[in-house]
Amino acid sequence: MGQDVDARTFTREDRTTYRAKVRRCLDVFARMLSEYDFSVGQPQVGIEIEFNLLDSEGNPALKNAEALEVIADPAFQTELGQFNIEINVPPSRLDGDGLAVLEQTIRDDLNGARDKASQVGASLVMIGILPTLNESHMTGESISANPRYRLLSEQILNARGEDIEIIIDGAERLDTTADTIVPEAACTSTQLHLQVEPDDFAPSWNASQAIAGVQLAIGANSPFLLGKQLWHETRIALFEQATDTRSDELKSQGVRPRVWFGERWITSVFDLFEENVRYFPSLLPIVDEEDPLVEFEAGRVPALNELRLHNGTVYRWNRPIYDVANSRPHLRVENRVLPAGPSVVDTMANAAFYFGVVKTLAQSDRPVWSQLSFKAAEENFHLAARNGIESDLYWPSIGTVPARELVLRNLLPLAHEGLDQCGVASGIRDSLLGIIEQRCITGRNGSTWLIGEFERQLATNPDREGALRATTVRYEELMHSNTPVHTWPEG
Repeated sequence: MGQDVDARTFTREDRTTYRAKVRRCLDVFARMLSEYDFSVGQPQVGIEIEFNLLDSEGNPALKNAEALEVIADPAFQTELGQFNIEINVPPSRLDGDGLAVLEQTIRDDLNGARDKASQVGASLVMIGILPTLNESHMTGESISANPRYRLLSEQILNARGEDIEIIIDGAERLDTTADTIVPEAACTSTQLHLQVEPDDFAPSWNASQAIAGVQLAIGANSPFLLGKQLWHETRIALFEQATDTRSDELKSQGVRPRVWFGERWITSVFDLFEENVRYFPSLLPIVDEEDPLVEFEAGRVPALNELRLHNGTVYRWNRPIYDVANSRPHLRVENRVLPAGPSVVDTMANAAFYFGVVKTLAQSDRPVWSQLSFKAAEENFHLAARNGIESDLYWPSIGTVPARELVLRNLLPLAHEGLDQCGVASGIRDSLLGIIEQRCITGRNGSTWLIGEFERQLATNPDREGALRATTVRYEELMHSNTPVHTWPEG
């Protein structure tokens, strides 16, 4: 959810000052792109994972403050809901055994955090949406104590001017309202970070957009919300609606949503930051003392705090990131498409597939985005969210094809090629991409397993809530076994 802020109220003057400062940051950023050295040597990758907290019966445990206190690890941080925490894994190289080191780090951190959180009656689970969430958890009382979250909720509701309506038609229909953004907390994701140089940003972002639908199809893990079976990746529809600042009238006028796939292929990272400034009013108009122009002209690297804060309140599924590390600026693509889970090894397989395919597509002499309309990429994205691994997706030179076939015949070879170019050890490459291959062969991902397990539980236990709890407990057990979801037993 981005940078921490203090509790406060905002004036009209705050917003005017902030807008001017954001535009000043944008002007400086444009000059930096042409005059600064953004080279990174050996690019790094990173992963953030959001977790749900459970009690012993599989229900949400609203104990993130207590859990974080006993975990006592700065890698773990608060999130929007009291039933959420997040881990920020230190960046790693991609070559050699980098992905294996990243996987082991996540597993060690998760196991340690799980043991400590058990002291306060909580366990950690990686899943796109917790099946046992119910209406009682969708209230302001569930928001974490961090002032940023209540500020965001207030500002989004104020901008909207009315309660948030959530309507999702899937296998069943959900129609509900909320007077805070806490439904967003139900959406727990895996965020993949790919460090790139300025010249490589646009092709890497375009490639990420092009394969977003494929990522969702094979990685779907969110079929339930508030007791209803909805989309295979319900998290997409929920997040789009739970953070929408627009009234129906503004939607009709074509005002852009803050949760945004985008509307065009880009030629520079600047395009995305400029769109953010041009289209979206501030939500958190907090002004920093730093003058970015003074810093720039003094030969120092400006933090561009207002631009970064504003960027953090525009929820692109592939988000541009400007950051400063060791007094050097760098750029990242933050891929926000995937849900959390099902297991750590599944997460690493998803990451390997993404990093490999993007590497190959970004270097293509005839880019896929020159043959694929942006609208078609967006349609793939929402079709995959709805239908999961059995989606039919459009791909250039092939036409509409089952997602499983597209991955097996066309994209897995690209992933192998891309990881080879990155210098990933062949054994690690084959092991992780083999999980994606078997997922496509068997047609089993997190979502299909959850649906199947729920149906099995319901057959012996007609209590729907009880069946969802049993499904969640079984999921948690298998998640911590760290075996790929396509091998999980049925029943």
